Amino acid sequence: MATIQHLPSHIYVTRLDYGRLTNLVQQPQPASLAELVTVLQQELKRAHLVDSYVILPHVVTMNSRLKLRKVGSDEELRFTLVYPPAADAAERLSVLSPLGVAVLGCSLGDQFQLRQAEGLSSYWVEAILHQPEAAGDWDS
Repeated sequence: MATIQHLPSHIYVTRLDYGRLTNLVQQPQPASLAELVTVLQQELKRAHLVDSYVILPHVVTMNSRLKLRKVGSDEELRFTLVYPPAADAAERLSVLSPLGVAVLGCSLGDQFQLRQAEGLSSYWVEAILHQPEAAGDWDS
């Protein structure tokens, strides 16, 4: 099972994203996603909820485009955090993926560790390239 440790330990989620994500985890999902659904439910329980129009522009919300850096290496990841139906190989990463669940609600500069079958990886949020709410899109 993917385990996540955030440094610092708080995350922020908009009320709109929270409602949509809560609906998502209540829908039937493939058995292969059961553990990730559980992890997402845990993350949603501990999230600080804020309105879309007041969320700070340095927080990763749904449909945000961001750049992560793997700690201790030059590896850089760029992707947009999306709902599962919109995920594809064109840098759109599902929130129901280990990395997607881990980055939800993080702030610019936050670090997190992600334990997967391959071992422990540490990442930090290097840049938020686009956040819908910061661009005035409070409904996406």
